[in-house]
Amino acid sequence: MPDSGKQQLHIISSDVPFPADYGGMIDVFYTIKQLAESGIEIYLHCFQYGRASSAELEKYCAKVWYYPRKIGLQGFSFKLPYMLYSRRDDQLLPNLLSIDAPILFEGIHCCYLLNHPALTGRKKILRNQNVEQQYYALLATRTSNIFKKFYFKIEAQLLRSFEKKLQNAQVLVPISEKDTRFFENLYPDKKVVHIAGFHPFGEVISNEGSGTYCLYHGNLGHPENIEVALFLIENVFEGLEVPFIIAGRNPNQKIIKACSINVNIQLVENPGEHEMSELIRNAHIHVMPTFQESGLKLKLLYALYSGRFVLVNQSMLYGTGLDEICVVAETANEFRASIQDLMKVPFAESNISQRKHLLNQQYNNKEKAKRLNEIIKSRD
Repeated sequence: MPDSGKQQLHIISSDVPFPADYGGMIDVFYTIKQLAESGIEIYLHCFQYGRASSAELEKYCAKVWYYPRKIGLQGFSFKLPYMLYSRRDDQLLPNLLSIDAPILFEGIHCCYLLNHPALTGRKKILRNQNVEQQYYALLATRTSNIFKKFYFKIEAQLLRSFEKKLQNAQVLVPISEKDTRFFENLYPDKKVVHIAGFHPFGEVISNEGSGTYCLYHGNLGHPENIEVALFLIENVFEGLEVPFIIAGRNPNQKIIKACSINVNIQLVENPGEHEMSELIRNAHIHVMPTFQESGLKLKLLYALYSGRFVLVNQSMLYGTGLDEICVVAETANEFRASIQDLMKVPFAESNISQRKHLLNQQYNNKEKAKRLNEIIKSRD
C-alpha cells in the first residue's frame, strides 16, 4: 500500500467501536476520532460478534477490517484467557504486516499477536482499560451462578499469567491512575503513561437549575450493572417520593421485574443516542455506585460533562481524581439521605465552573490526543 506521507497507525479493537454506546467502545471510538483529526492515518482492525459493520468508521480510518470472534469452544484455551484467544484470526497478521506502522492494542483482549516474532521490531502500544485479572476476580466474587463463578476464576488466573508477559509492548497506556501504578510496579523498566479515557465532550454542557428525577444508566445486561441496579431498586429508590429512571442496553429480566412493581421507577430499555443524552442532561441526580474498583467508568464522565449532581461511592472514583466534583455515599441509607438533600438544591453556575476547571486539567481530549501522538511518533 503506498505511503501517504502521514503518520500511520494500526488500531486493534475488541469490538466494532461504533455506535459508541458502552464504556470500552466509547474510549476506542473517540480515540480514533481524535487521532484522525490530529492527522494520523488509521488502519482499524475490529473483532465482530453481534455488531454490524459501520460506515461511520470509514470517515476516520483509511481502511477497516472486520474479523469474526471465535465464540464457544473455538475460543477456548487451557493456556490463554478466553477474552484473548477468542479474538484471533488468520488474516490479522498479514494485514498488520502489509503496512509498516505502529500498532495500538486496545486492551488485553486484542493481544493475541503481541508477542508474535513476525512483529519483532514493530512499535507496539498497549492500552490497559483495566487490570483485567483483578476485574475478573471481582466478578467471580459477585456472581452466585456456579458456572459463571468457575469461568471468572479461571479467566482471572489466565489473565494473571498473561499480564506478566507484556514485555513486547514498548509502552503501556493505562486508563486510570491506580492501574498506572499497578503496571509501573509490575514493569519497573517499561514506559507506562497514564492517559484517561476519551469521550465525546469538548466542554462541560451541564444545565443549571433543577431536574425532576434521578437516573442510573449503563449496560443493564452486564453482571456488575445488574447487581448495582437491583441494589438501587431494592435498597435506595423504593419508598422515596422521588421519580427514578433506570436506562440502558439489554436489561436483565430481574431488573425488568423489579422495576415493574415499583411505581416510582421507570425503565427505559435500549434508548437511542439522542434519548440517552437527553435523559442524562435533564436528570437532577446521577446515582452511580459500583461494587468493583476497575478502570475508569466512562459513564461517570458522561454525567459530569453533561449532567447535574453526581452521587457515587468511593469505588466509582477509583483512580479518577474526580472526588471534588462528586457527592460520595457508601451505604443505602447514605444514598437515600443524599438524594433527599440534593433534590432540594438547584445545580449552580459555581458547580459548573468547578467541573470545567478540574475536567479541563485531566480529561481534555485534545491534550490526551497530543500525548498519545507523541508516544506513537516517538522512536523509543
